[in-house]
Amino acid sequence: GWPDKTPDLAYFYPTDVLVTAYDIIFFWVARMIFSGMEHTKQIPFHTVFIHGLVRDAQGRKMSKSLGNGIDPLEMIETYGADALRLNMVMGNSPGNDMRFYVERCEAMRNFANKIWNASRFLMMHLTIEKNELPEHLEIEDKWVLTQLSSLIPEVTDNIEKFELGIAAGKIYDFIWNSYCDWYIELAKTRLTQEDGDSAIRAQQVLCYVLTETLKLLHPFMPFITEEIWQALPHEGNTLMASSWPVQDPELLFPAEAADMERVMDIIRAVRSRRAEMNVPPSRKARLIIVTQNGNAYRQCEAFISRLGYASQIEIQTDGPSSTDGMVTTVTPDAQLFLPLNELVDLEIERKRIEKEMKKAKTDLDVLDKKLGNPSFLSKAPERVISAERERAEKLKSLLAGLEERAHQMK
Repeated sequence: GWPDKTPDLAYFYPTDVLVTAYDIIFFWVARMIFSGMEHTKQIPFHTVFIHGLVRDAQGRKMSKSLGNGIDPLEMIETYGADALRLNMVMGNSPGNDMRFYVERCEAMRNFANKIWNASRFLMMHLTIEKNELPEHLEIEDKWVLTQLSSLIPEVTDNIEKFELGIAAGKIYDFIWNSYCDWYIELAKTRLTQEDGDSAIRAQQVLCYVLTETLKLLHPFMPFITEEIWQALPHEGNTLMASSWPVQDPELLFPAEAADMERVMDIIRAVRSRRAEMNVPPSRKARLIIVTQNGNAYRQCEAFISRLGYASQIEIQTDGPSSTDGMVTTVTPDAQLFLPLNELVDLEIERKRIEKEMKKAKTDLDVLDKKLGNPSFLSKAPERVISAERERAEKLKSLLAGLEERAHQMK
């Protein structure tokens, strides 16, 4: 309607934020400011968010002559619009160019699948019709609500500062790790047990946390979040028109969250130690926890037993009188002991370790001769010599670990 004063002109001018790449600041941004000031005496926007260029995987600018452009419609057809959007956001840091890797689109599609499968899992167990939190919360509920309540102001602050990649990364980590890999696993037992009240409360927390997280993720992945939100108990017509999440101080439980983190540390430590020894999950073993903070673990024995593959849990303030035949590992709050004979077949493990030690010693002898050869040291490039020395150090470290394991076997 310009130069007439119309409702459209009053609504759309001036605007708030202009998003542009750095290569057209002079050709486009500056001229819009000059033109707007000349004709309306008002600045056209108060903020200019300058981002980098999208380059190909080799760092070259996309151009017709090189034929290295990416057709977004093809990417959307293959991986989905949400996956493409999140790839562009998470690969972006303000002002810097980014390289476009098709593999990252595949990773973002896998993330979309993770959200979809988590939602499907919830829908399979969902019997509630209203999205609200229960009055009584278990320790794992308080932990995930504390995680969510801490996430909300951080993401909000990042978005307001245009740190979009950081904001999206935090939401990604929360959904993948805190919600899917931990909380859903912790809630599974309650969803299938006979205690109906506990199952309902688990549903309520799962549904509430997922809904609030979908709101945070919606600006980045609008299609899948809207689709899932419509299938969950909700108020209002669309997720897009819902209010932005705000931190509720009453949903912060720092003490319980800290206790839950201690329990998770133990589960991670036990799993890591078992993985190092190639112990399958089906092989259960007794777990001795030596700590001065036993109450935190006693209320979560069921979790530790199920997720740490423990046949029996003993919580003590003093360690065992003898650690012979024990596999040990530590967390910041506890020492953990597992009987070796319950983890592995000792005879088979001895033979395996002896075989590994023999190979490591042979490889180390070859390297030592090579590094002791003056001809090699004088002719080989420095980077090659450094790489061989690094290999030798790794082999020495491996041998030390194997010798310690062999000693434990005795």
